Amino acid sequence: MTRVGMALWVLAAACVLGGASAVPLFEEKSGDLWAVLVAGSYTWMNYRHQADVCHAYQILHQHGVPDDHIIVMMYDDIANNRDNPTPGVITNRPDGPDVYGGVPKDYTGKDVTPENFLKVLQGDAEGLRGVGSGKVLQSGPNDRVFINLVDHGAPGIFGFPTTFLHVDDFMNGILSMHKNKQFNELLIYLESCESGSMFKALPDDINVYAVSAANATESSYACYFDNKLYTFLGDVFSIKWMEDTDREDVTKETLEKQFELVKEETTTSHVLQWGQTSLASKKVSAFVGSKQTNASSTYGPFEDVDDPCLKSSVSSPDVPLASLLHKQEEAEDDLIGVDYWKGQVEELQENRTFVEDKMAKIARAVTGDDELANKMMTDSHHEIHNVQCHKKATSAWHDLCFDLAQNPYGLRLVHVVVNLCEHGFSATDFTIAARAVCTHDPVNGIV
Repeated sequence: MTRVGMALWVLAAACVLGGASAVPLFEEKSGDLWAVLVAGSYTWMNYRHQADVCHAYQILHQHGVPDDHIIVMMYDDIANNRDNPTPGVITNRPDGPDVYGGVPKDYTGKDVTPENFLKVLQGDAEGLRGVGSGKVLQSGPNDRVFINLVDHGAPGIFGFPTTFLHVDDFMNGILSMHKNKQFNELLIYLESCESGSMFKALPDDINVYAVSAANATESSYACYFDNKLYTFLGDVFSIKWMEDTDREDVTKETLEKQFELVKEETTTSHVLQWGQTSLASKKVSAFVGSKQTNASSTYGPFEDVDDPCLKSSVSSPDVPLASLLHKQEEAEDDLIGVDYWKGQVEELQENRTFVEDKMAKIARAVTGDDELANKMMTDSHHEIHNVQCHKKATSAWHDLCFDLAQNPYGLRLVHVVVNLCEHGFSATDFTIAARAVCTHDPVNGIV
């Protein structure tokens, strides 16, 4: 009997037996699962970003997603860093398991760029010929795609090791994937400060569901400070969704249930959902794999007062200061050591003041009004509507004043760019002012 004939026979039998409706014999093809995991930072101080992405890889791997369907971008300078007392090991919580082993090194070092990330999304294998592993998304109209981005951010931008990804380019990349039928369903988890600003323009009818660690105007938070490594091992939002995934039966838990739990447990920032929220009814396994694992975590859920992640959490911009204060406290019995770390704290604060003064001078030059310039510096509620002004002015801040990858504290002043653009000042106005104000030699390491 042919395939069609068998299906008709089953349907006829159901009718004869008086069934109100027949169960389809052949289920619709569910497609494959693909994933793109990106840690956009580097240096020991930013340990947590690569640790988060390595943990995300382990989740996918343990749930049965093959490596040829997982693409990982990370600088890869943590596992064998000179500050790492256990070379080749990365953990995502104190005394936790190694999450580095087996992680694919698809794009590392100088290859971790926004341009390469967008080429990966577009499936542009030719454009990545000879770069890293060359792996790109080969997903099609029946497939599901999971994108996890972890790094520093600012209004309308997501950081990379040498530059940044602008919201306009990110959205155009997602829309291009939709247009080219590269997915049936797409899930995005984004960890960064002001991460909500990356999804303001995300349509709600293209089968894309996104979750951000924070709203459009607030910081995300680091957590799990390790007193042996003197760095933070994770980020609150990332820790919450991954430890929940480790605990739960992902074939039963829905994305909506995970969102509500993570939203409740992430008390440090406002976790938000974007796009086609009806996709939240899907099971978590649809985007991390359905194979049963033995990864059940003994960590959480906790009461707020006992939560080891939340107890050690600090806002992402405060991580450098917190790390120095930990070292200063550790050296309290060593007067020379205490003086050294006090000096490091003072230098950090002076460097930050230097960045703030430069932006304040730019704001005054653009507005020609001290009171309005002060308002531009302190106001942080504006959304990005003038996208091109924001894109060009932020690039001028990056190119002419402070390389935002080398001087991440510069990200804390991007809200001033937003304010100026939304008050009618042009990117040309900003660029002229920046060129006149930022006459200093290039600097690195202002955190």
